[in-house]
Amino acid sequence: MSVTDVTDLYEEYGEDRLPPGQRETSKFPVLSKGNTPKFDPDTWEFRVTGAVENELTFDYDEFRALPSVTQRQDFHCVTGWSKFDCEFEGVTFPELAERADVHDDATHVMFAALDDYTTNLPLEECMRDEVLFTWEFDGDDLPPDHGGPLRVVTPHKYAYKGAKWVCGVEFLTDPERGYWERRGYSNTANPWNEERYS
Repeated sequence: MSVTDVTDLYEEYGEDRLPPGQRETSKFPVLSKGNTPKFDPDTWEFRVTGAVENELTFDYDEFRALPSVTQRQDFHCVTGWSKFDCEFEGVTFPELAERADVHDDATHVMFAALDDYTTNLPLEECMRDEVLFTWEFDGDDLPPDHGGPLRVVTPHKYAYKGAKWVCGVEFLTDPERGYWERRGYSNTANPWNEERYS
């Protein structure tokens, strides 16, 4: 599969690929709010709900069978490190949104995860091909401690906006705040503006 390089998206936000206050690392540190949840492929479901014409439910094989892309992205953690040139394979957010037929009055998105983590973004910030539901990192299955079997990656935001162990998306007509956003982290999370905390 061909790889699409989207590492130049920083040009929308600033002159430097490395956002201010970040340091580049070749490692991929693990940061989570708690323990890695258990994953059972026989019972796992991914649900798309809320302000949509078509509520969707996928089992693991059905989700993996959706049209996928591979992208080379940068990854920015709010704690101050960035990893360049990560290759992720997965389903783009617009692909899911099109299948769900999102209502015109939907304005925000809430992501849900197996460990009860939530995070939110405006719908317009999600409707980018770089927002991926990914199951593969650098040619291998995404490790459980990095959010496998499925996580979201948001290369234009700090990584807490990309839920690990994601299992659902709800389209909202009013904004709500997710787990870290309710605890003082930035609701907007733009790395080039250093929007770490609210």
